[in-house]
Amino acid sequence: MHRHESTPRGAILGVVATVVALFVALGGCGSDGSTAAKTAPKPAEDLVMQASDFRNLHDMTKVRGFYVDNRLGHLKQTLAVANAPKGGTYPVGTILQLVPQEAMVKRRKGFDPATKDWEFFFLTTDATGTKIVTRGSDDVVNRFGGNCAACHAAADDRFDMVCEHDHGCALLPIGDDVIHGIQEADPRPRRATAGAATSVTSAPAP
Repeated sequence: MHRHESTPRGAILGVVATVVALFVALGGCGSDGSTAAKTAPKPAEDLVMQASDFRNLHDMTKVRGFYVDNRLGHLKQTLAVANAPKGGTYPVGTILQLVPQEAMVKRRKGFDPATKDWEFFFLTTDATGTKIVTRGSDDVVNRFGGNCAACHAAADDRFDMVCEHDHGCALLPIGDDVIHGIQEADPRPRRATAGAATSVTSAPAP
């Protein structure tokens, strides 16, 4: 007499194949023999600004004569670099503005090595908000006809392309009093409830 198998051989092979496929899909075994699911690499931090993301200067933090922000939660690190006499590299997500119509934003590492990963913006502003006229790395021209990247490239390397009076950049064709007037006339609505912008007082970098 022949003994009959209670489960057909084909069915068993089908179950085994399914288990193997599931095991492979979940990552199989690690080099040490342990079972571990493969995880996708974490995407690099980046900040792709839209027109609506730009705010009234007075909702940012003032450092000496310019304003800073960081939309990726690194404001403390941004301020540490801005106030470091020896300079430093700004973290991704940093936004720097001297006047409402211009901005530079620190993008992901590798965005453009020629501009140390800064993206430059020429903007128009009014009571309804901000519009982006041009944006880019080395081809944005400001209201005075100057190439933003070319001007900032003159800054000493330790200041990460950020210009101030003593950072090595050419002086602007307008004085600090005019710049202050432009800053105070920012026409965009405020998001802060009341009071002036947060201000950080420190000595200018040597």
